[in-house]
Amino acid sequence: MRIGVPKEIKDREHRVALTPNGARQLVEQGHEVLIQSQAGLGSGFQDEEYLVAGAKTVSQDQAWNVDLVIKVKEPLETEYKYLGRQILFTYLHLSGVEPALTEALLTAGTTAIAYETVEDHLGRLPLLEPMSAVAGTMAITVGSHYLAHVNGGKGTLLGMLLGKRNGNVLVIGDGIVGRHAARAALGLGANVSVAGLFEERLPSLKAAIGENFEFIFSTPENLSEATRSADLIVGAVLLPGAKAPSVVSESRVRAMEPGSVIVDVSIDQGGCFATSRPTSHSDPIFMQHGVIHYCVTNMPGAYPHTSTIALTTATLPYAMALANEGCESLQKDAGFAKGANVYQGHLTCRAVAEALDKLDRYRPFKL
Repeated sequence: MRIGVPKEIKDREHRVALTPNGARQLVEQGHEVLIQSQAGLGSGFQDEEYLVAGAKTVSQDQAWNVDLVIKVKEPLETEYKYLGRQILFTYLHLSGVEPALTEALLTAGTTAIAYETVEDHLGRLPLLEPMSAVAGTMAITVGSHYLAHVNGGKGTLLGMLLGKRNGNVLVIGDGIVGRHAARAALGLGANVSVAGLFEERLPSLKAAIGENFEFIFSTPENLSEATRSADLIVGAVLLPGAKAPSVVSESRVRAMEPGSVIVDVSIDQGGCFATSRPTSHSDPIFMQHGVIHYCVTNMPGAYPHTSTIALTTATLPYAMALANEGCESLQKDAGFAKGANVYQGHLTCRAVAEALDKLDRYRPFKL
């Protein structure tokens, strides 16, 4: 199979969808790997490394003119012209991005498989988890940065000072993002609260985060009180494939102290704060009601070397299956098949179809 790896063009996105080692493994299986020139440079991989691995360096046009395209982020408008009947394997987040992408995929007849909805045999999201871990940890370092008065924040330091915890962090959501964010905040020495829906998860949360945090049941009343006293709030809400629910209203944001910070990691799926809107690494924040909002849609792109290695380690077995067997690999693995979002001009992920109000275009995946 001919496999293409285009260079990412999203703002300051320096990750790459395939490492030289991954390229080597695909070439050894008899596949032709075409990687756009300098696609790996931002992650620390030179063109020469791909050439030594047996891949070919090509133009953007050639990287798309293949049987299987492997990417990191969703195609942007300037890339829609390359969409055809190839297989596209990448993060899509169709419920949270411009509907025009979905229409472009449907019209082109592309088979679009989304990393974020692939499940393993335990129902986990193995291709989302690595980047969720990066984004969760990063949310605390970013939030701490913007809390500094010189960066527009209220001037509260998150950290242990003279044996006393300082600063209040609220993490909404107790999945991979939430656990990594809470652990990072706890490690700094902040007071940490985690809002979740299942108290029975508390033992596993303590094992993953540590003992010294407060678990609160995620109700409107509890969130209203917790948001008022928080210096930093991390939004870590996820409904696989679906648009993220808005769990913090505009009135609650308005009631926060001026100079507080919101980091909405759920922004890929539309965001979980009523005041959120997508931002970029070039223009990462905006102020609303005196509260700093950080809503960058490709947060892990800030740490491309670490993120690329973590991501490609997870995706390569699936990419290999697609290269070896095509869509037959989806038929053989029900969890992998859940990654199919668009197939033969139909939406094949019900959560996406519902979020986009396109149930008339929905059809369960079937070869």
